[in-house]
Amino acid sequence: MNSTPHPDERQIVIVGGGFAGTTLATALERRLPPGWRALLVSEESYTTFNPMLAEVVGASVFPEHVVAPIRQMLRPDGASRFVMGRVIAVDREARTVTAETLAGVQHLRYDQLVLAFGTRANLALMPGLAEHALPLKLVGDALAIRNRVLQRLARIELEHDASARRRLGHFIVIGGGFSGVEVAGELADALHGARHWYPRVRADELRVTLLHDGGNLLPELPGSLGRAAVASLRARRVDVRLAAKARAVTADSVELADGTSLPSATVICTIGTRPNLLVERLGLSIERGRIVCNPDLSVPGAPALWALGDCARVPNADAAADMAPAPPTAQFAVAQARILAENLLAHLGGRPTRAFAHRSRGMMATTGHLKGVAQIGRLRFSGLPAWLMWRAYYLSRMPTFGRKLRLWVEWTWAMLFATDITHLRFTSTREIDAPTRAAQG
Repeated sequence: MNSTPHPDERQIVIVGGGFAGTTLATALERRLPPGWRALLVSEESYTTFNPMLAEVVGASVFPEHVVAPIRQMLRPDGASRFVMGRVIAVDREARTVTAETLAGVQHLRYDQLVLAFGTRANLALMPGLAEHALPLKLVGDALAIRNRVLQRLARIELEHDASARRRLGHFIVIGGGFSGVEVAGELADALHGARHWYPRVRADELRVTLLHDGGNLLPELPGSLGRAAVASLRARRVDVRLAAKARAVTADSVELADGTSLPSATVICTIGTRPNLLVERLGLSIERGRIVCNPDLSVPGAPALWALGDCARVPNADAAADMAPAPPTAQFAVAQARILAENLLAHLGGRPTRAFAHRSRGMMATTGHLKGVAQIGRLRFSGLPAWLMWRAYYLSRMPTFGRKLRLWVEWTWAMLFATDITHLRFTSTREIDAPTRAAQG
């Protein structure tokens, strides 16, 4: 089945509906010259605010509050269109993209192609990770972790063996970057709040351990903020272990490089990414799993092809960066999208493009309820001010006033009332009478 624009209409196809792809589409839709349109293709119908996934794990918000429908982000009367589909092939000679959609396989013609499909979680970093660890990359991952935590609490109440109870109540987070720090803090707070509803579970049977193979947490931030994050987490009774490298994961433990073993039935992995499978099929130059790009975000040796976001290795022409690759963060993805919108318009108009240059405006991380660390320019914050700035920033990024209001209400509710302990497992009518399956243990 073919899906092509009007013969007189030309098309920019954007593959990927994350921060980079949606920002680019919205930046282009009102500014494209007559006869051009932007077509955004994404496997999901929504954009996930990945930095907020830890809040789903900790039940600070529900899953629907960390996603935004792509169709609501695009203007119905703008020069843009959304197609929900999975891109499985690109024919650069014929300039077509093949996508699996709800209406079957479609071949989408393009005049300019932009790759913004991000990365995938890499569970091949160590033995046992794929079989026994829970990744945190997608909103479904966050919900799975939340459900697993609640299952563990329910299981402990029914368990009589003391060692088994301690193993079930020990939650290990691998990775001391932003995701690892945030999920460890949220998890510690969630366990503290939920334990009230599990009277047969003792406080000393629950603990969270954060493993980081570096000398300080949050290596992207100044050392003082990394140390502040350590202090904040330890104040929440999180066992922060620095210079502790995980070597293997089993069903019952995490093995460390120094030969020690930590008993645990629940391991959360926040490290490691791998390229989207489509990258390998394109035959492009790859460096550390990312598509090598020119400074203007075009792909060398590939006419009409551009890339940005996590899947792209984009040199940063800012003086402070000295052409080092831009980090794979939401802030830089948004900045790249805005520059690429200008470059695409310049390219269509026969004007020269410009190099991507962006200086970080700051970085932030939460370490639990009402606590965080932040760097804004040369200023550094920790505690409540950093936590408030983190929330204000991501509230501002939410599209539409309605979604902002819903998120603000949910955050306010979570500040005033106890942790929600709903196990969000939805059973359909066809499944209700199926043989009972024991909760995962």
